[in-house]
Amino acid sequence: MAMPKMHNTPAGRVFDVFNFVFLGGIALLMVCPFLYVIAGSFATEAELTRRSFFIFPETFSLESYKYIFSTDTFTRSILVSIGVTFIGTLVCLLFTFTMAYPLSRKHLMGRSFFMNIIVFSMLFSGGMIPTYLVVKALGLLDSYWALILPIAINPFNLIIVKTFFQNIPVELEESAKIDGCTEFGIFWRIMLPLSKPVLATFALFYAVAIWNDFFSALLYISDSTKWPVQVLLQQIILLSQSMIGDGASMGADYVEPPEQSLKLAVVVIATVPILIVYPFLQKHFAKGMLLGSVKG
Repeated sequence: MAMPKMHNTPAGRVFDVFNFVFLGGIALLMVCPFLYVIAGSFATEAELTRRSFFIFPETFSLESYKYIFSTDTFTRSILVSIGVTFIGTLVCLLFTFTMAYPLSRKHLMGRSFFMNIIVFSMLFSGGMIPTYLVVKALGLLDSYWALILPIAINPFNLIIVKTFFQNIPVELEESAKIDGCTEFGIFWRIMLPLSKPVLATFALFYAVAIWNDFFSALLYISDSTKWPVQVLLQQIILLSQSMIGDGASMGADYVEPPEQSLKLAVVVIATVPILIVYPFLQKHFAKGMLLGSVKG
């Protein structure tokens, strides 16, 4: 006799309604701050001062975005950030996966030694000054590679990817070797296709880390034409704050930059590109990592 479904019982329906209300309320609390940031970036300074929270601005204003896009350097910095993020993500994935796969093989000579070094580097860091000296000694100052190579391999991500490769059934590797496949062929034709969910996940992790990183550019990049968008947006905020209250000395036609809405517009510009990329990678998160890898 089939058991009745929980959702068809009165208690089950009450439970579903409670879940819907409870989870919907939590989701609303998570979304409301971001909606306020978007609305505030299109609001006037007077409205931001008068209203503590709102989702729809009373007066639609583009002054903050006009102030940000008033310079041609902003477009260049956007392109720099996109290029550094794209190339840096590929480099990070290449180094992480090509190092994690050999370390996942038990027959690798010196495997324990290399793993101990990786764990040690995860727990202890050389610090900012030694890292700067290394970057300088390698001639990477004022180079885009200074924003990529120092963070090319994350030890924690490397260990997770290594564990993933270890969980793949060894029968797949043995059958490929019987068919004459080389180690590189096994990695390229078998391991990487099975690693799509992991690739998507860590591609997003690395892309977000590189996109949001502005401290490395402050340390290693002195040429303002090579600044990523995060550094430029910080400079725009600092410049706008230094000009607040100086209207008398700037002339009668001077218009003070919108300080509060400018900060919110900066948050929107810095966040939207990652939000655009995320839906394309989200579908891989829910997939099973070994779905369809072993049949029969």
